[in-house]
Amino acid sequence: MSTTQSERLRGLLEPLVSKRGLDLEEIAVTPAGKRRVLRVVVDADDGVQLDTCAELSRAFSELLDESDAMGGAPYVLEVTSPGADRPLTEQRHYRRATGRLVKAQLTPEAGGGEVTARIVGVDEEGVDLQVPGVKGRKPTSRRLAFEEIAKARVEIEFNRKAADAAGAARPTSAADGAEAAEDDEKEEEA
Repeated sequence: MSTTQSERLRGLLEPLVSKRGLDLEEIAVTPAGKRRVLRVVVDADDGVQLDTCAELSRAFSELLDESDAMGGAPYVLEVTSPGADRPLTEQRHYRRATGRLVKAQLTPEAGGGEVTARIVGVDEEGVDLQVPGVKGRKPTSRRLAFEEIAKARVEIEFNRKAADAAGAARPTSAADGAEAAEDDEKEEEA
């Protein structure tokens, strides 16, 4: 996609996204046979609901039909939220991944290699990490400046126990979750 088309599409669609309190993460136009696919990726601090993507898709479709931003060739519009494998490139991506396990490739200036750790804090300069202990050792803290990170992605955890607001491990099975919810209700009543 040409820079001017990308800029035009961003200028056209971003106000609709911002109006809903979302971030426009990516716009990509790719060929798909005789058609093109316009993929628009949006995100928010608390995630994006399917209904929101559907609403945006309708609004984008109307706006694009009224303009000539996509030209006369047929295209398919796809509005989505970022996948789990999205690279972390902006401070807000790291902030939204707080509490999650990430794998970061370090720059040569930072010693190279990679670090797999849980994000425990984010500010304007970098991230605070908790590096898991190995072979029974306790976890350690580590600070990385954004410029020390060459690339990073969230690691998918299938068996991690959820944590409550106090940081204590919580059960994740349906039965245990129901018991935990009952316990929470009892604590609120007391």
